[in-house]
Amino acid sequence: MHRFLLAPLLMAGLMISGGARGQGAPAGDFHQHVFSKETVAMIGPEAGLTPLGAEGVISLLDAAGIRKALLLSTAYMHGSPARKVDDEYRRVRAENDWTAAQAARFPDRLLAFCGFNPLKDYALVELHRCAAIPGLRRGIKLHFGNSDVQLEKPAHLARLREVFAAANAKGMAIVVHLRASIGKRRPYGEEQARIFLEHLLPAAPGVVVQVAHLAGAGPGFEDPPARAVLGVLAAAMARGAPQTRNLWFDVASVADRDLSPDAAALMARLIRQIGLGRVLYGTDAAQGDKLRPVDAWAAFRRLPLSEAEFARIAGNVPPYFR
Repeated sequence: MHRFLLAPLLMAGLMISGGARGQGAPAGDFHQHVFSKETVAMIGPEAGLTPLGAEGVISLLDAAGIRKALLLSTAYMHGSPARKVDDEYRRVRAENDWTAAQAARFPDRLLAFCGFNPLKDYALVELHRCAAIPGLRRGIKLHFGNSDVQLEKPAHLARLREVFAAANAKGMAIVVHLRASIGKRRPYGEEQARIFLEHLLPAAPGVVVQVAHLAGAGPGFEDPPARAVLGVLAAAMARGAPQTRNLWFDVASVADRDLSPDAAALMARLIRQIGLGRVLYGTDAAQGDKLRPVDAWAAFRRLPLSEAEFARIAGNVPPYFR
């Protein structure tokens, strides 16, 4: 009996102690990651990552007063052309399944998306496999930078259109890290934004497509190519381009403590141009020196937006989580 009485008392204590932090907190963290021991070992100690499971994410969310989170599988890392991984596709499957199992530990709070390199031969196979798994069928995560996707290459674009169309047919939302590889200095700017807008989005007209990091990579917003891409997409949103009917954006890690006043003003202007109702809060990987949710939300709150605008963004919940 004491066990059942203790739970509400603990919850009340959390609400009291975390009330100030939770005031106006976002309804969800719609860009969050977990990291298995296998992925951490593969990446190596230089990345500063440690294993992080669902319990750790829930603790971070509770500290920020955030109820829900979207866990984006990092399985695509196993398919990065920058590394050679033995038995690659098995590892991709295992990472996706592990991420789904983590979300299943807190089914009322966490949702998992499947990840893979869209250029790999197994990409469509994994998409269809994930679509048949209850814990992964809501959506996919694509990381163009990690997968070295180059939209200006016809073969890459054709393959991406196949993946987008397959996700659309399965009713799977798409979260896309659109920023091309920074390390390889791949082209990224207005041309890539127009290709994405005019040729890729039409392949998935019926599902949410969420552009991560406001089309950048984070941390921070000091990325001129990403600003150019975001400018094209924001202008399309503002004029009501048909391709943007299901287009959303998350702000994961782009508003940090070192954001300059000029960058903050530009970000606020572009957010308004996108439309407050299509902007989602996200933290990204709460590891190493990256901001944890409570601090990341506080950093975002430094933007020159009104309280009503912050409240609107905080209350946004994407269709895939309803």
